[in-house]
Amino acid sequence: MYFRVEPPSPFIAGNDDDTVLEQVQRACFRYFWEGAHAQSGLARDRSGRTADPNNDLVTIGGSGFGFMGLLVATERGWISRIDARARIEKMLSALESAESYNGIFPHFINGADGSTVPFSRFDDGGDLVETSLLFQGLICVRQYFSLAGELTIRDRINRLWHRVQWNSHVRNNEKVLYWHHSPKFGWKRNVPIRGWNEALITYVLAAASPGFAIENDIYHYGFAANGAFRNGRDYYGVKLPLGPDYGGPLFFAHYSFCGLDPRGLVDRYADYWEQNCNHARINYLHSLHNPHGYPGYGRECWGLTSSHGPSGYAASSPGLDLGLVAPTAALSSLPYLPEESMRALRHFMTLPAGKIAGRFGFVDAFSPTRKWFARTYLAINQGPIIAMIENHRSGLLWRLFMSAPEIRASLAKLGFTSPCLTPTTEPNSS
Repeated sequence: MYFRVEPPSPFIAGNDDDTVLEQVQRACFRYFWEGAHAQSGLARDRSGRTADPNNDLVTIGGSGFGFMGLLVATERGWISRIDARARIEKMLSALESAESYNGIFPHFINGADGSTVPFSRFDDGGDLVETSLLFQGLICVRQYFSLAGELTIRDRINRLWHRVQWNSHVRNNEKVLYWHHSPKFGWKRNVPIRGWNEALITYVLAAASPGFAIENDIYHYGFAANGAFRNGRDYYGVKLPLGPDYGGPLFFAHYSFCGLDPRGLVDRYADYWEQNCNHARINYLHSLHNPHGYPGYGRECWGLTSSHGPSGYAASSPGLDLGLVAPTAALSSLPYLPEESMRALRHFMTLPAGKIAGRFGFVDAFSPTRKWFARTYLAINQGPIIAMIENHRSGLLWRLFMSAPEIRASLAKLGFTSPCLTPTTEPNSS
């Protein structure tokens, strides 16, 4: 049954913070509910202010965030548990019949028939990072639907989970995972998943696999490069433990951590709560200092990450500042900088309503300098807003993901410590 979420009241500045956060989450959720691909139920890669019924381009990573959004919507009563289960069953059917490569999904699929839509010339096969963002969401779903009558959902997710051959993306016994593999072009795309970026979740899931796990040295030699991804320098007076100068785009602090709880998560390289908080603060301080003199930047208007821009998709960061503010950057940083993020949210609500916001929440980005506003939304930017606001409000998704026995075992195997790594019994393990 198609359950329509009623439009929320317009964002009202006088509302208390919790009410405003609920409105923002609910609007973003509409992207994944009313704006989803009608046939598959999966998330469209991008959408205008209204969903185009002829848009069949479905995103695998964005659908992972969509699964998380369904859990938040169910928990908060925006949709019924029965309707959530029906949508999830539909989405699982689409994934079960979609093209995959050793169980690894491509970046994009056609929502109507499940065929691969090439991302680029040599990227027409398995995308390990997109697949990991999908399974971050699916594991949360599996842990949430724990009632006796919900065994079918758990079993279907486990079958998808068990068939992913994570170790097939280790090339020639190298101690690193590779991002892409093409059935036609092999490893020609040639992108090792190394250095601090959005893909910590990929190594955690690869080490957690029930049948195709990587060994811990693949993480230490590959992703961490034996500590070469450390930074340790100060930016605007804030020390950055890992990653590129100034931290890179803010989605590094969001994508892996929609499910993976960074609070108290520590390994030999970093404290990941400190990493993400400091990364977010550097991003905020960059707009405060505004070294390029962009109009509009300041304590209420900040947030640089990858998004749509006037000339197409752009990876914006303090190190490559294009004068482009993406609401997802500040809003998804709410757990790390609650006061600064709320100020930004309140400011976004003062911008011209017909340009900054629509049926699916805040638009993807805007440029105060050029007085430009996107007319579109991106799944991979709307989804983390729902997830990270919810983690700030209730910790729901962090709690679900970290409850999975194989995730706890993986983190211990890779050398992490966390308050979540305590023995418990879960009824819906793999």
